[in-house]
Amino acid sequence: MSRSIIHSSLMYQAHISNEAKVVNALRQLESLGLNKGTSGNVSLRSENGLLITPSGMAPAKMKSNDIVELSMVGEVVGGGMPSSEWRFHRDIYAARSEINAIVHMHSLAATAFSTLRRDLPPFHYMIAVAGGDNVRCAAYALFGTQLLSDLAINALENRKACLLANHGMISTGKDMEEAIAIAVEIESLCAQYMLASQVGEPSILNSAQMVSVLEKFKTYGPQLKEKPDDN
Repeated sequence: MSRSIIHSSLMYQAHISNEAKVVNALRQLESLGLNKGTSGNVSLRSENGLLITPSGMAPAKMKSNDIVELSMVGEVVGGGMPSSEWRFHRDIYAARSEINAIVHMHSLAATAFSTLRRDLPPFHYMIAVAGGDNVRCAAYALFGTQLLSDLAINALENRKACLLANHGMISTGKDMEEAIAIAVEIESLCAQYMLASQVGEPSILNSAQMVSVLEKFKTYGPQLKEKPDDN
């Protein structure tokens, strides 16, 4: 699905509640084929801390009043049971003031690649959407643990996305639109890299080439609404 369609499908959310935006984002990930069932979770920064999807609830059954609000010390505000992955959502917001939305999903290609426990290298210039010259893969840790959160924070240093070993992907953004767009791109890149690897060893862009790419990305905006031109 193109970024323009993703953009259009999120635009109508401007006048709805943040809780509804969280529900709609998770449903959109499912409609894009990036998440299924009760796996994955989504959050938005809120005035009191963060709004996050509840534990063990399928998107089709989820309503705005099911969204759980957490304080920045991890206390539930109001009621409900947050996703078991609330720790890395809370910790990412605490560590990165520029991030206002987080997507975590178990998409097919990203999850498959994460089982290799390798960073995704710069075989294509669009790796730069994650903010650097690779997409790091955090070491394995049990889901829902503080260790997993700590490892994710390290993998996200100077990055907007990372893989979680034998688990899936985290994508972040200044808003939900950016977080979803980056997630879509990383999923596509993982699939492309694995496809190329079936034929041979993909050629990797060198450090100087990626520095040029990252510099050129600074002149495009809003990021990811359109891919940088090849010209």
